[in-house]
Amino acid sequence: MNLAQMQDIGGLRAVLGSVAKVRKLEALYRDPSAFKHELVSSKDYIANPKPDGYRSIHLVFKYKNEACPDYDGLHLELQLRTQLQHAWATAVETMGTFLGQALKSGKGDDEWRQFFAVSSAALTHFEKCPPVPDFQSLTPEETYAAVRKAESELGVLSKLQGFAIAASRISTSSGSGFKYHLVVLDAETKSVVITPFSEARLAEANAEYAKIEKLSLEGKQLEAVLVSAGPIDALKKAYPNYFLDTHQFVAQINKIIGKAEGPAPRSRAR
Repeated sequence: MNLAQMQDIGGLRAVLGSVAKVRKLEALYRDPSAFKHELVSSKDYIANPKPDGYRSIHLVFKYKNEACPDYDGLHLELQLRTQLQHAWATAVETMGTFLGQALKSGKGDDEWRQFFAVSSAALTHFEKCPPVPDFQSLTPEETYAAVRKAESELGVLSKLQGFAIAASRISTSSGSGFKYHLVVLDAETKSVVITPFSEARLAEANAEYAKIEKLSLEGKQLEAVLVSAGPIDALKKAYPNYFLDTHQFVAQINKIIGKAEGPAPRSRAR
């Protein structure tokens, strides 16, 4: 991205316990008497969720500091969200990194984008917030059933738990000269195997990856991903306090599935 096209070059995020607390903090920041920084734009993705399920408040300020005039005019973005909204965003980042798909940017496989959209739709019912587009016509029970169906088809929970285990090991081993990591999730044995490779062994890593893919096509319950330590490190910087800790999202999905009753509806085309 061209630097001149960016609306901000700094960002702050506040994660709060409820929508009410988010709104209270938002009101404080919107108060023009609070400080001299100028509010230049805002987006309310809680009242108007994005179609992919993203929910948060974005406030963009024009920075003012008489002591450091060189910084005057720079834009800083403040994000306000609840713990549930943050847990969802963390899960999107985690899955996108390991699948090698830009899910955060609205790209990637339709099945995964559909899952995260409908799971966010379910969370709006928990927080009594406006629904995610494309899911307004579903009742809470129908939404929960759709989450259950999508999770069952994709094996979301087992993948998230396996990737969290793998990430902690990758973060440790990458400092020992290993750049690539082959992560193999075995659904049958419920195990995670991580094999590290140096940069010079990329061809070998790809060959091993191809072997696992072949076994998967033959019917073995294996899921293989080849990831670089770089994206993992970047993810850790983006979520230092929640580094691949998807337990809260996993807990919410289990809660949603527990509320699902009756047959799951068919997936909707997006």
